[in-house]
Amino acid sequence: MVDDPDFLPLVLIDLLGLAGIVVWHLQGRRRPMARLIVQLLFFTGMTVLLGAYGIWPHELGAREAAGLAAFVAKSARVLWWTHLAWAVIGLMHIYFALNRRPREAHLLQDLFVALAYLGVALSILGFVFGVPVGTLVATSGVVAVILGLALQNTLGDVFSGIALTLGRSYGLGDWIVLGDGTEGRVIETNWRSTNLLSGAHNVVVLPNSLLAKLSLTNLSRPDETHWISQSVRIAASQGPRDSVEALRAVLGACGEILRDPAPIVALRSVDALAIEAELQFCVANPARRTPARNEVLDRLYQACGAGGLALAPSPASLILPAPAPIRSYSSTAQPGSPATGFRPDRTA
Repeated sequence: MVDDPDFLPLVLIDLLGLAGIVVWHLQGRRRPMARLIVQLLFFTGMTVLLGAYGIWPHELGAREAAGLAAFVAKSARVLWWTHLAWAVIGLMHIYFALNRRPREAHLLQDLFVALAYLGVALSILGFVFGVPVGTLVATSGVVAVILGLALQNTLGDVFSGIALTLGRSYGLGDWIVLGDGTEGRVIETNWRSTNLLSGAHNVVVLPNSLLAKLSLTNLSRPDETHWISQSVRIAASQGPRDSVEALRAVLGACGEILRDPAPIVALRSVDALAIEAELQFCVANPARRTPARNEVLDRLYQACGAGGLALAPSPASLILPAPAPIRSYSSTAQPGSPATGFRPDRTA
């Protein structure tokens, strides 16, 4: 064992691998960049030692003796493949963090991590322990088909989540409105579902397969400013120009409304009783819709009380004239009489 020229470098590789694991854990999760540097340094050192002594992890160790030497050789290769997986995963985490893609961190990162560990596990089985990976993959394919049929609905949610992530229709923190009327802010996305925080401060859990089938409006893009429309009816005695100026003054006095873009007063129709107008104004985010609408209506009511405006009644509240009473037929009237109308003689 001592005479084996590969024994000493393999022991050094084992020591480097174990030291890298200890230092990696001591760094803590709050220092991802430091952990990545540690992973890369130890992985580079292990790779240099393997290359200097002509030992390649992707080749079966034919020169290894039995006993302790074989264990040291296999453990060195296992540690090298493990550090390779950690280095790749660390680079991926840093990439997503620098590109500020928090939603991909929940789905795509999990997918990449699973693929990395699966690839490393198959490599260890094939290159270190000599397991026929091809036969293993073929057998696992049959098992995968059986599991796929049993987990059809769950897999539908998983692949729908991947499709939604790649499409980037929304992200964490976006306020979305679905085709069925459901709306809220996206607070979490995972493999199975997407969670929304509604305006009533309730969490709505939507399966990804259902979410992929519904039409979606993202109120947070290109920004969170949101337009609101409010219809009002002003008495026609005010005149269109005076009504527009008074309504602009009402909107200008509201603190919940953004000044840029400026609010708009659009006349929709005019008749003998009322001038129908539409107030269009913008708020900072969808959560300010209700306070802004309440303030606009309150300011409008105050303006009407101060005499600057007069509201017109809604068309549904107009009183219709009562229908004329139906006169009853007289038993003594003659058929064809103007007072009773024509009445056929049933005795004929």
